[in-house]
Amino acid sequence: EVQVVESGGGLVQAGGSLRLSCAASGFTSDDYAIHWFRQAPGKEREGLLCISSSDDSAYFVDSVKGRFTISSDNAKNTVYLQMNSLKPEDTAVYYCNAGVRAPGSTTYDDYWGQGTQVTVSS
Repeated sequence: EVQVVESGGGLVQAGGSLRLSCAASGFTSDDYAIHWFRQAPGKEREGLLCISSSDDSAYFVDSVKGRFTISSDNAKNTVYLQMNSLKPEDTAVYYCNAGVRAPGSTTYDDYWGQGTQVTVSS
């Protein structure tokens, strides 16, 4: 069973930093990507950035470029989201998504974590 678990959220003042972790387990595929999303109250969920199993990373929104970085520790099956220079508008529930292509499959299956709350006070 694939499991995706986020951790590291909390309350931080504007300008501060947090590091979120995403532990993904239960799959043996070497073709996958880990995405970070967030959803603020009253807004749609938005994709932020991702990292592939080959350590290629990509950003999806300009608002986090230069402030958020993604990295992975493959030995721990964990992906990190380092968030610096946090702003009140970064307040949201942050979700981790694992897109995994099983051996022999042509499609990717999505697995979501439960989310972790990040609150940035002004």
